[in-house]
Order: sequence, then C-alpha cells, then structure tokens
Amino acid sequence: MTRVTSGEGVLFGLRMWRNGFGFSVLRSPHPTPICLRSSVHGTFPPSSSAGRIPQPASLHTFSSLSSDSDSDIATMTITLNPDFGANDHLFPPLPRIRSFVIERQVFTHRSFFARAAHVFEDPIDDLSPDNEKFELLGDSVLQACITTLLMELFPGLRVGPATKVRAMVVANLTLAQISVKYKLQDRLRLHPAQAITLRASTNIRANIFEAFVGGLYKDQGLETVMRWVYPLFRPYAIAAYTIAREQHGLPPVQCALHTISPRRGSIVPQASPHPEPNELANMPVVGHLALFNQHLQKMGKSIEWNYTDEMDARVAPSTRGTKATPVWAVSVYVDGQFLGSGKGATKKVARNEAAKAALILLGIEVW
Repeated sequence: MTRVTSGEGVLFGLRMWRNGFGFSVLRSPHPTPICLRSSVHGTFPPSSSAGRIPQPASLHTFSSLSSDSDSDIATMTITLNPDFGANDHLFPPLPRIRSFVIERQVFTHRSFFARAAHVFEDPIDDLSPDNEKFELLGDSVLQACITTLLMELFPGLRVGPATKVRAMVVANLTLAQISVKYKLQDRLRLHPAQAITLRASTNIRANIFEAFVGGLYKDQGLETVMRWVYPLFRPYAIAAYTIAREQHGLPPVQCALHTISPRRGSIVPQASPHPEPNELANMPVVGHLALFNQHLQKMGKSIEWNYTDEMDARVAPSTRGTKATPVWAVSVYVDGQFLGSGKGATKKVARNEAAKAALILLGIEVW
C-alpha cells in the first residue's frame, strides 16, 4: 500500500481484494472524489460500477473499522503533535557531519547523476554516489534507537503496542516533518527538472532524514546519533504512546519531562526481579510427544502405542512398580515398525520418553 499526500491533507490507502485483483482505495478526510486504482485495469472514476466509497469521519474512525493490518497502516498516518516547549526551545539542533565526502553523498539524490535505478550491483570502481545506501543504513539505526528509547521511556510496554508506537514515531509523515524543521530538503542536490516536485514529496523528505541519520552514524558512531535522537524523538514517542493508549481504551497518563541519558544499552532494570518459578524445576518435560505427533502427522504415518504395567513379575525388582507407585512402560510403532520405548509414573510421561527415543531414531534433534 502506498501513502501519498496532497495540499488538502493526508490520503491513505486500504488494500482491497476483489475477484482476484488488488485495488487500492484512496480515502481522504476531505469531501473530495475518490478513485479506485487497480494494477490491472487502470484508474476508475467515482461514477464507475465500483461505486463511491463512503468517507470516514476521521483517521481514528477508519482505524477502528478496519482490520488489524489495515489499522496498523492507518495508525502510521496519524499526525503527531510533540511538545518541545514554548517556541520549540527544546527542539535539538542538527548535528554536523564532519566528513565532507559523507555529507555530500547524504544530500545527493539519485536523480542528480541520472543513474539507472534497476541495477543489481555497481562496479567496485564506480559506486553510486547518491544517498540511498545511507538511507537504508539510517532506517536500521533509527529503528534500533527508537526501540531502545521506548524501552527506557515505557519499560512496561509490551511488544505489540510498542511496535505500533514505534511505527507512528518513524512513519514517513513524522520524519518528513522533522526534515522540514531542519530544512534538509533545501540542501538536497536534485536534477533541476525534478527539483520542485521531489523537494515537496513526503517520501523524499523522510528519505533525506534517514540518509542523514545513516551518514551521521557512519561518520561519528552510534553514541553521537543517540545523543541527538533521544531528545529529538522523545516528545514524538510520548505523543504516539498517548494515542496508542487511547486506541486501546486506556485512560491518559502523565509522562514526566525529564531527560533520558543516551548511554548505549541503558535499559531501565526491573525494580524487583521475578523469582524463578519453583514448580518448574521438578516438572517433567513432555514436549517430545507433541513434536513426535507433529512430525508423524506431516508424514501421514499411523502410530500404535503398546502399554505394559511393570508390576509384572517378569520385570527386574529394582525397576518394578508397586500399587502405590506404578511404573508404566510403552513401546511405539509407526506403520508396524518399532521406533522406541519409554517408562514413566504415568502413561503420558512414558509416551513422552518413547517419543523422544523415536525422534532420535528418526534423526530429529531433541533436547
């Protein structure tokens, strides 16, 4: 799905599947005509048989009515309103990339040199001088920094909600807004014929920010990036966290405006570590049986279990069970072939031991 912007507001797409073809329905919170874009049939006007799509009242309304995957996409298009204090006095200054070579490449768009786009690999003596590799690097570095920031800001936040919060924080719309604040797009070297259009593009503005992060990381390392990124994205993270709580139906909470130390790996520890569950220490492992059944199901084989009670007089007295503490023995056969045997105080434990022996015989790694 592709997100685009217009002068009227943010448009976002909902992937629809109809008769085996993929349609992207472009919706806007403004009463403007809607088109159905199909990768097969081109563009259909609102008057076509596809009909008009009703306008959502707001981004939040659309998010609540859509599926989980579509809700995640819609969440990333929400505009965040970070608090940088009066007159944005807490907005951090842009750090300087010391290397002239790296800085020049960071601010060079692919159109400037008109290099071919669909090339698998550049010759080692003619590497592409644009910023796309720094953009790729910056994306990974930024994801790691924001994930660490969220773990420090909200140590109790679970992985699912944290992923949604991070998606809002690093969304193209957010990164483009930051890029505009720093006027990064004004420094971008572009082909003159495309300069106006590309500088106005949300995606290009977001890309140049990611390229700058990648260039700064390459130039001065992760510590420098974190010292800049933490105070920059902390208000965005709080704003996204507030929206995520609202979407989950939770009451708002106050987030203290303190500075987080950008030390590498400075995750907030738990106040009182959880004690190890004592009941797990002596619990028998029975997972081999499930793994054995899973493999046999895939192979389409039939399983036969043969049980014997080891109170039998033929069993050696040292391993013989009693009425109070019976010992069960079981042999497992697959399509009539013996694969293993096991013993246990219950039939289930005995089956698990037999399954473990059978897995080893089948060459499957067990623990």
